[in-house]
Amino acid sequence: MKLLHLSLMACLMVSSSAMALSTDKDQPVYIDSDSQQLDMQSNKVTFSGDVKLKQGSININADKIIVTRNPKDGAIKNIEGFGNLATFSQLTDDGKTLYGEAKELYYSMADDQLTMVKQAKLSQDDSVIKGPKIRYKISSQTLIADGKQSGDRVTTVLQPQTAEE
Repeated sequence: MKLLHLSLMACLMVSSSAMALSTDKDQPVYIDSDSQQLDMQSNKVTFSGDVKLKQGSININADKIIVTRNPKDGAIKNIEGFGNLATFSQLTDDGKTLYGEAKELYYSMADDQLTMVKQAKLSQDDSVIKGPKIRYKISSQTLIADGKQSGDRVTTVLQPQTAEE
């Protein structure tokens, strides 16, 4: 039943032409915060206090964000956001906004995947999926929502598509 919900959600929530803004991954990352702390040994920078991250059309807002860089080439490997609630938004190539929120956000740049944990929610237009954990592959706009490990259920609300005139 959960697989049916996920397949239905993936098909109906996002139209096939609504790919994530294709130029985002090539843009610089800007981060604004109250403070930052650099650990050169681990190649991690921790930003604290009303943190705002922007890369192209991607926006992440959180109480704390940790950025981990590859020690060999300096490329960003992972971005972790924590808050009550941390939020994620991104424009798609067709101009729609994808919005996510959770207490914990894990964005793997190499995998182009956002994992939202604890009170996770992902929405576009008026369609929404909620669950304890949502994994979202940004470039292909595919997602997996799972509640079986915590015993919680995944909830989906699908709004009817409006007919184009």
